[in-house]
Amino acid sequence: MRRPRVLLLTGLPEPALARLREVADVVEVADRPPLGFSDEQLADLVIETGAGVLLTHHDQVRTSVLDLPVDVVACTGDLTAIDVALAAERGVTVLHDGGQDADAVAELTLALLFAVSRNIVAADREVRRGTVSRKRVPAAERHRGSRLSGRTFGIVGLGRVGRAVQWRAEGLGMRVIACDPYVPEATHSLFALLAEADVVSLHVPLTAETRGFVGPTELAAMREGAIFLNTSRGALHDLTALVEALRWGRLGGAGLDHFEGEWLDRSHPLTRLPNVVLTPRLGQATGETAGERAASVVDDIVRLVRGEQPVHACTPVEAWIIA
Repeated sequence: MRRPRVLLLTGLPEPALARLREVADVVEVADRPPLGFSDEQLADLVIETGAGVLLTHHDQVRTSVLDLPVDVVACTGDLTAIDVALAAERGVTVLHDGGQDADAVAELTLALLFAVSRNIVAADREVRRGTVSRKRVPAAERHRGSRLSGRTFGIVGLGRVGRAVQWRAEGLGMRVIACDPYVPEATHSLFALLAEADVVSLHVPLTAETRGFVGPTELAAMREGAIFLNTSRGALHDLTALVEALRWGRLGGAGLDHFEGEWLDRSHPLTRLPNVVLTPRLGQATGETAGERAASVVDDIVRLVRGEQPVHACTPVEAWIIA
């Protein structure tokens, strides 16, 4: 089996990098653009280095790259920058561990809940600006929050992440109810959950059925003062309707980790609402998650070099590397 040349376009933990070097010649890229290489830029690098295996994070892998003699594309980030269909057509193996880090997402969900319910972000800003004592109303009254213990936490989607959120919320002394048509133990319908929960948290995949499924009617059905959390996908809810519900005090607050297109204009009305905490897709942004994903794709590259089937292949495996 020939020893491949790997073009490394993202950082790897030392153990994963050492393992990769055992089976491949690794070419590291020093000056990587903050948003990753474009398809044309990456094609030039492939030609320059003669690499047959690419290890990317969010670099574009499209026609320009896939027209070249590339054998494997291993991705530690999201697959959105890779034309997987074209890769399959060209016989390029795409490796990607698409498993979600349920614990990391669940932890961020609760972090957003704490930040919203206890006004942590606004209070932090006052301390940093030195304006705490300049207000007429004492800080303990200005930033008075809500105790979570004894409240009802509604989970929409009782999959791996939903279950990881469930036991954590129960550990806070919250009563947990759930809605999921595919899970028998989730006994609530969506509207029954919305009417009963003090906190509503979305943990469902984005499909044609779920796109925009939390709209004006659903938001109006929520309890007055309830907190809305979304660490799944921005397109699951109607953002305009959510802003209105927050602006007029129908809802008590919101914590959002996703936006449609994963971008929010700084002038958007949502950015001016004091009862909202916004994070830029940080659900799985932990060192542990990154390390596990890196180890996963490197293990698959090692398997291919040894003539074994990879575990996380998104496209057919080319015969040259498993023969």
